[in-house]
Amino acid sequence: MVSVAIDGPAGAGKSTLARRLAADFGYIYVDTGAMFRTIGLYALRAGKDPKDNEAVNALLPNITLEFAFIEGEQHIYLNGEDVSTAIRTEEVGMAASAVGANPAVRAFLLEMQRDMARTQNILMDGRDIGTVVLPNATVKIFLTASPEARATRRWKEYQQKGIDTPYEDVLADVKQRDYQDTHRAAAPLKQADDAVLLDTSELNFEQSFEAMKKMITEKVG
Repeated sequence: MVSVAIDGPAGAGKSTLARRLAADFGYIYVDTGAMFRTIGLYALRAGKDPKDNEAVNALLPNITLEFAFIEGEQHIYLNGEDVSTAIRTEEVGMAASAVGANPAVRAFLLEMQRDMARTQNILMDGRDIGTVVLPNATVKIFLTASPEARATRRWKEYQQKGIDTPYEDVLADVKQRDYQDTHRAAAPLKQADDAVLLDTSELNFEQSFEAMKKMITEKVG
């Protein structure tokens, strides 16, 4: 089985590029960030602070996650409810970063993620795929861009959706996510020793896609 691990900070374009690459190669796309976002969403709905590990841990036995791949895209279900859209808010993103620092949450999801790689060709993105989840992945890519570049992309997405959020606020959120992800005790965000670095600060989507496609093809053949 072929496994491609893509790691990197929030807003680097991992999910968008990973979906396109998975479709191009015929692999299953696994968005691990969606899993953490779903845990974060459940905690918020339960009125719990996502940073309160004990409170979140108490919720885990009540959580059932299911996945469906519809037209090559992963849909995630929380206790039977399709929350693929509900998890994409900035508030849930911050909650995901908080629960992602919780060792019990990571253990809860780890085996689920590894099982997917044992049975099918997959392309998985997240924060610690190449370092922890799939340390023996066939291909490892660390995708990054400057905080300003990532904030600009996200701000433009908000503008297109009619969400009037000041650029300075988006940049502050990006930097806060970066700090949380790189300073957490459990599996902090870092580049795996054998991962190839790709900085997309000066690249557009198509250029980034072609660069990543070349990296994967060179390894897989």
